[in-house]
Amino acid sequence: MAREKVEIVAVLGASPKPDRYAYRAMQMLRQFGHRAIPVNPAFDEILGETCYGKLADVPGAVDTITMYLGKQRSDPLIEEIIAAKPKRIIMNPGAENDDLAVKAQAAGIEPVYDCTLVMLQTGSF
Repeated sequence: MAREKVEIVAVLGASPKPDRYAYRAMQMLRQFGHRAIPVNPAFDEILGETCYGKLADVPGAVDTITMYLGKQRSDPLIEEIIAAKPKRIIMNPGAENDDLAVKAQAAGIEPVYDCTLVMLQTGSF
């Protein structure tokens, strides 16, 4: 189900390192006309965008959260992720978290186990 509107996408675990998938996702989201917002407390900006320390700091509503954090790093953030009330959470390969998926679904948020880069390239984003 392809979406036609510009989405506000929080990139959880964003990185300024060009060899990282999170960096490539930021680039590709922008290339496909979406607003990519980096979230990582370790950085001030990525690709010219203000990088937020936590999801609660992101101004306005977030349509999608795309995750680039392993389960060990995302477990402590489950309540924060749910509180952001995105429409969906994309758990990229290596970022799968079944506990988060169960809680997201219970909160009416769609958990998606997929790759943001592939979804964009195949029109399924």
